[in-house]
Amino acid sequence: MECLSIVQFLENKSILVAGATGFLAKVLIEKIMRVQPKVKKLYLLVRAEDSVSALHRFNTEVIGKDLFGVVKEKYGPNLNSLILEKITVLNGDITRDDLGLQESILEELFQEVDIIVNSAATTDFDERYDVALGINTYGPANILNFSKKCRNLRVLLHVSTAYVCGEKEGLVLETPFNMGATLNGTRGLDIENEKKIVDELLKKLRAESAPEKYIASTMKELGIQRANKYGWPNTYAFTKAMGEMLLGHLREETPLVIIRPTIITSTFQEPFPGWLEGVRNIDSFVVGYGKGKMSCFPGDPQSIVDLIPADMVVNAMIVSIVVNADEPKQTIFHIGTSMSNPVHYRSLQNYGLRFFTERPWVDKNGKTVIVKKGKELGTMESVRRYMQIHYLIPLKMLSLVNTASCQYFRGTYLDINRKVQFLMRLVQLFRPYVFFKGVFDDMNTENLIRAAKENYGIIEYEMFNFDPKTIFWDDYFMYTHIAAVVKYGFRR
Repeated sequence: MECLSIVQFLENKSILVAGATGFLAKVLIEKIMRVQPKVKKLYLLVRAEDSVSALHRFNTEVIGKDLFGVVKEKYGPNLNSLILEKITVLNGDITRDDLGLQESILEELFQEVDIIVNSAATTDFDERYDVALGINTYGPANILNFSKKCRNLRVLLHVSTAYVCGEKEGLVLETPFNMGATLNGTRGLDIENEKKIVDELLKKLRAESAPEKYIASTMKELGIQRANKYGWPNTYAFTKAMGEMLLGHLREETPLVIIRPTIITSTFQEPFPGWLEGVRNIDSFVVGYGKGKMSCFPGDPQSIVDLIPADMVVNAMIVSIVVNADEPKQTIFHIGTSMSNPVHYRSLQNYGLRFFTERPWVDKNGKTVIVKKGKELGTMESVRRYMQIHYLIPLKMLSLVNTASCQYFRGTYLDINRKVQFLMRLVQLFRPYVFFKGVFDDMNTENLIRAAKENYGIIEYEMFNFDPKTIFWDDYFMYTHIAAVVKYGFRR
């Protein structure tokens, strides 16, 4: 660890960011550009057909976002020259050797790169297994192999997820995964064998000229089956866990930081409160409730829902890079709130009720949506019973009546069916999170917060704030986060 300020540490550093068009990466890029214009170079890895397409994605999906409004105001007409000098957009692919980069740029990167940040991932819970395995599992290994060729590497930071723990109850520790470890004790997890299973099945399906739609659904089903076999609830958490296993196994002396954020929400403070991109994870409940599509809340009302604002995750990433630079070890940080500043699922429901009562949604027909307190369904059995009584049986009856009346009730049937499908998908995808019984240990993160305060002073401690105890949930979740979901996620 260098005894410099955090901002000074970033000066004259060359940083490679994989997954540069992702939500978290954008917040990271904006932060570095805003606080340290003297960074030497930001190499941004973007997956695209060619370099022109990669640059187009950067201009539209990164710098073109309103997230960069503060940066644009700060640098004004000088912003374009700053971008030309400091940012190099690379067309690459983490699923390939040397990240799929052209040989003409490789030697420059091997010589210049000081820091690598891997935030590339597919975050769909039920992603195709072949796709998730390539990006979430083998992608980190490819980045690690690349990092070993960087002669001046100070640290590699990998963004994982706290939910690699699956549905574990109790205290979840900041500890690494051993190769082949499983959550349910089932033996025989072999990552190379998982790839072999995928490759052989794909080969078989293509030899049979199976339609692409069928191949995609088969790959999705395979991912869930393999995840469940070893104790993980979904393909996303399973493949991210295997990615961590490969990193730990292949690391050798590479300084490695693994960041495990919980459920990432809109920005808390910077560059402004409430920046969000689309509808993310549990925000689907906000959309469904605010639009009148949900009259119940599946999930244990007493369970802790671990939320963490995006800018806090990024600040933790930057500080962990500074503190762990040149340390030939692996360090894991849980970035969340369940230990230091917990918020319960019932509180989030109440915040939603208060917000949409004060600021009701007006739909495309100009009708004000009136929300009511939703029914709490605290167990999966109560969810199934509620769905059966309130939706599935009436839907079946309506289907019969609709058929008998020559489709007279078709509009009503389709409307109810949409609500049923929406709720069923939410329950299926988010069951491991709204019924979660664990709390994430954050001892390493607490030590990192303490180090930031003691080593870098109060100014930089506040500039790079990631202390969960500074979040006031009533204000943040209601008037910052829900407002952000409405702004960026609601469509008429």
